[in-house]
Amino acid sequence: MTPTTHLRKLATFADAARTRAALDRIVTEGGAPALERARFLTALTARLRHCLDQGGEGELLLHVRQGTSSGDGRLDVWLRPAGTRPAPQEAPDLTCALPVPPAGAGLRRGVPLGEALLRADENTATVLRLLDEQEDLLRLHEEELHKTNQGVLALHSDLEAAAVAQRELLEAERTARTEAERARRLLTFLADASAAITASLSATAVLRRLADMLVPDYAAHLDVWLFDEEGADQDGGDDSGAYEGHDGRAYRAREHSLAAVAAARTGRPQHAAAHPGGLPGTDDLPASALSPDRPLLAIPLTAHRLLGVITLTAPGPRFDADTGVMLVELARRVGIALDNARRYEQYRDTAEALQRAQLTDLPDPSGLLLAARYLPATRGLNIGGDWYDAFLQPDGGLLAVIGDVTGHGLRAAVLMGQLRTALRAYAVENKSPGEILSHLHRMLCHLQPELYATAMIARFRPGEPEVVWASAGHLPAVVRAADGSVRVLDAKPGVMLGIPVPFTYQDHRAELPPGSSMVLYTDGLVERRADGIDPGIERLARSMAAFDTAELEQDLNAAADAVLKQLLHDSERDDDVCLLMCHMVTPAQDAEAAGERRTAEG
Repeated sequence: MTPTTHLRKLATFADAARTRAALDRIVTEGGAPALERARFLTALTARLRHCLDQGGEGELLLHVRQGTSSGDGRLDVWLRPAGTRPAPQEAPDLTCALPVPPAGAGLRRGVPLGEALLRADENTATVLRLLDEQEDLLRLHEEELHKTNQGVLALHSDLEAAAVAQRELLEAERTARTEAERARRLLTFLADASAAITASLSATAVLRRLADMLVPDYAAHLDVWLFDEEGADQDGGDDSGAYEGHDGRAYRAREHSLAAVAAARTGRPQHAAAHPGGLPGTDDLPASALSPDRPLLAIPLTAHRLLGVITLTAPGPRFDADTGVMLVELARRVGIALDNARRYEQYRDTAEALQRAQLTDLPDPSGLLLAARYLPATRGLNIGGDWYDAFLQPDGGLLAVIGDVTGHGLRAAVLMGQLRTALRAYAVENKSPGEILSHLHRMLCHLQPELYATAMIARFRPGEPEVVWASAGHLPAVVRAADGSVRVLDAKPGVMLGIPVPFTYQDHRAELPPGSSMVLYTDGLVERRADGIDPGIERLARSMAAFDTAELEQDLNAAADAVLKQLLHDSERDDDVCLLMCHMVTPAQDAEAAGERRTAEG
């Protein structure tokens, strides 16, 4: 809304008094609070007096901004020497909020000086009334303060007693917090240590991690005494000092502390020191001659049976009771981890033995050299399922087979043997690779609906410079020509064996003249978690391209070893590795090999 503007000349004190009275009427009608009104008028009076004391005439410019019902009206005042105007954006010298629009017309009508004086007295009376109210409130506060001081003095002794009690409570709380924090650290350590020792299925790795975690914070020295399956300690030695343990088995106590011997005999933790340990669930023994200055804590390692004893030398003058409880619990978990590691090793050894027992002794056909390698996985239970085979059909053809059964362990090894036997049975009928895979697929879908496998079969015939092959979802074979060039047989493979869909596998043909080689393999040779399979196949192709024909025909087994070394680098393996290399010999080499065979037979 456009503000109402008034301009008034100020030449005498009478002009100033009337102007003040008019502004008083505007702010009063505008509903300005009494205190705000008094402050505004006091400031206005001071500025008017200052303007007249300077000499000459002055001008007062007044803007009344009519507000709305929301109370945003305002009175703005500028005081300047006569003949000057405030800049357009210049802030007013004085301002006062007007909650309601004033009814008057500002300075357009004169105000008698008597009325102005009475209005000034009314404002003064308002201020005095507010001062009286403040004085009453001040007296009230003084009385309350006096009473408060008396109460403070009365409660001083009680507060002193409360402060002493609070200090005692804080000390007790600090002690409890320290104990709780120490208990939390012990529980956290126990959880972390348990996770570390159970993450490995190697007994050696379990004990190495245990020593790394306990020394030097929880033990100055760690000694582990493990018993073998026959009941002797792993250190060997004679039978001197033999005794019978709590499980009825015979153990030898050769160069071990009396506490370790007692722990093995009784199956209870033993504390050996010059003073009682006070450890829960632990027996006390005299100080050990092996550690006269520091206490020993010998804890049996048990699972289904007694596995050994762990002996810890205290890192300080004694073992803490809570730490002792944690160490006993940790030893129990170590015993379980060691028992799991031994069971895993037995299971793994059995699976590997069964797997190797079912692998084929390679034949020695005319015109073809064969070399095969099988490497079990070195980590986890990923043994069993990969296999190779090579055998002659009744019509004189040779079948080279590579395959991978889903799953691992004993079950995969057994199923692999069943699949290998069925494949040989179908091959007796002189069927082609595609026909054999089709029969195997129907058999698995019918008899082993939960068994899946990949396989590739290659058939070589004497005197034929080609190979017939078929694949059931297996990795493509790599072929090296006599001139050293390498190609991958990347024709679209069929579905995996056992997939519950009808499928007929097709035969494919590839040229394989004398001097050429064909490599069949499983994914353990080429697959790496970080790279995938394709880069591994490329590495295999480069490895084959690096050979010359003479090297392959002179010693194909050495070439197979070289391929494994280049692709695996003697690293840890997460999966089995099967490799089957087939090399078509040149006529000269074939004649030389035939002569050697006749000489050997003669």
